[in-house]
Amino acid sequence: MQTRSPITVAIARFEDLIALGLRTLLVEDPNVFVVAQDITHDRIGVLLRAHRPQVLILDVAALRNPAEVRKLSIEHPQTRLVLLGQGLSTTEAAQLLAFGASACLARDTQARDVRSAIHLASRGLQLMPRGAHDAHGAQAGDSLLTQREGEVLQLLRDGRSNAEIALALQIGVETVRTHARSIFRKLGVSSRRALTALPTPPPEPPTPSRARPARRRSAPRSHSRR
Repeated sequence: MQTRSPITVAIARFEDLIALGLRTLLVEDPNVFVVAQDITHDRIGVLLRAHRPQVLILDVAALRNPAEVRKLSIEHPQTRLVLLGQGLSTTEAAQLLAFGASACLARDTQARDVRSAIHLASRGLQLMPRGAHDAHGAQAGDSLLTQREGEVLQLLRDGRSNAEIALALQIGVETVRTHARSIFRKLGVSSRRALTALPTPPPEPPTPSRARPARRRSAPRSHSRR
């Protein structure tokens, strides 16, 4: 019988307790091998080129904008991105998935669900949190953008005209309009101005010292429920 190689995983920098929970969680999984951890945001590209992990676990708070996810997924297609964030709306999760993330999970997601997301991501599958809803009660899947819509979204946010988008993507202008209408509907906006005003995951605010972050309880649990 052929033995399957463990999934190689890299962990970006997180708050102390979250990082500890992730390490403990993954050490307990014999099918996962952590190749690097506590990676600062500016070193992620170097790490991915050196180790080529199958999965990178990344803190949404460290992203400057969703386009960083797209850049990472294009430059490092061998690595799937599993994102952990605090208070992500369905719209924000849909944008991140459209830009190439494999999973967007809350920081307090149960250990077994984080582990499942890693295994699914390593096989090229994309998922959202079960039962996620947006502010209007819509199911998460209803807000998920397609890959092409993600491409159009980026160009819309860059201020490109329909004609410029059509030329860049080699599609018709009317097709661009159709994609734009779908994007507006899924993201709950009615104009380009409103689209560019949508909140994006902000960078983590600098904190010179964190007093005993281990007392926080927002990290993934290191043990599955019994």
